[in-house]
Amino acid sequence: MVALSFVVLIGVAVLACLSMAWVLGANSNSPPFAPAIGANAISTMRAAFIIGLLAAAGALMQGGSISETIGADLIDGVTITPLAAIAGLLTAATFMGIGIYTRYPIPAAFATTGAMVGVGLSLGGDPAMATYQRLGTFWLFVPIMSGGLAYATAITLRRDDIPESVGVPALAGLVGAIIANIRLGVIPDPAADQGTLAGLISRQFGGGPSLVGGVDLGVVLVTIAAGTIAFYWVRRKVLASIQGGIRSFLLVLGGIVAFSSGGSQVGLATGPLENLFRVELGLPGITLLALGAAGILAGAWMAAPRLLQATSREYAQLGVRRSIAALVPGFVIAQLAIFLGIPISLNNIILSGVIGGGLAAGSAGVSRRKIGVTVSFWLLTLGSSIAVGYGLYRVLAIGLGG
Repeated sequence: MVALSFVVLIGVAVLACLSMAWVLGANSNSPPFAPAIGANAISTMRAAFIIGLLAAAGALMQGGSISETIGADLIDGVTITPLAAIAGLLTAATFMGIGIYTRYPIPAAFATTGAMVGVGLSLGGDPAMATYQRLGTFWLFVPIMSGGLAYATAITLRRDDIPESVGVPALAGLVGAIIANIRLGVIPDPAADQGTLAGLISRQFGGGPSLVGGVDLGVVLVTIAAGTIAFYWVRRKVLASIQGGIRSFLLVLGGIVAFSSGGSQVGLATGPLENLFRVELGLPGITLLALGAAGILAGAWMAAPRLLQATSREYAQLGVRRSIAALVPGFVIAQLAIFLGIPISLNNIILSGVIGGGLAAGSAGVSRRKIGVTVSFWLLTLGSSIAVGYGLYRVLAIGLGG
């Protein structure tokens, strides 16, 4: 009977994980391609198909660090049981459902983090204050970083003394250099769990002498080469057609952000099951990430088209340049969060980027009232999800005789 009940708990936990991943695939991965659809660079159905593939790939290759943070670093002294994982996932999904119903974006990162802290405390664990301080500091700086980067990008793209045949390719070169240095699970590295493309290519040629900070000269050269290739590819497109070149860059940028979104979001669904899969079942981490990637893929293919059509209308009003200004910070901050293992909300980053890009044109283009209500929803989500997660686990434990 005990074994049977444990199997049932595992089954329910897996279903909860898949459901959460499905919602994330449907909601959190839509913004990256909305600007490209609004600019008529790609059709809605094709965008949904590509989003699913790229987000699932990002989940498999980059989702491990945030999954570990959600599953093991938010509470001290206890491990998350299958029942606690179910309570946490149900709590987070409920808050996201409220956000969809009220049409105010509730960050999945806030809801999941709060829920898992709540169930952990309900299990008898101690607050992981060092982790909370790290998360809180990063979250506070996200609007500043995203808005500031978007503002600087929009100002650069609007300058009359910087031709678009230089400004847009230069931005593409920066993105290319960063891509060469993002950590991917499919690239081995003797000094780290995940390697980078720049590090892999550098090692093939001996690496070279170490520079300031221990960075190999080879990594620097590969980074410069990647940026240069991206610069000249986009420059050639822009010289052939300014609008066509900008749309091509917007499309590629959307794909990169969708990939990053998968890596930053999947841990919100898989993190609660880290202890179950890795410790109790003894399965490799890639198994859990594959489960989350499958849910994200299904959500993107099944539900993203409707959301893409709605959000693309908003981005069409922004224009391609402001859309680029909003997406570049999304990519940079998402990758920084993945590197640090910090759960984030891509919608939060994109919204801040839209505001920053709007300020460059003299108006944010976003209702102050809606901004205030949205921020209030975020803070309310974090606090109340802790309480709901705590209470829900107690109710389930009592109801099941645990």
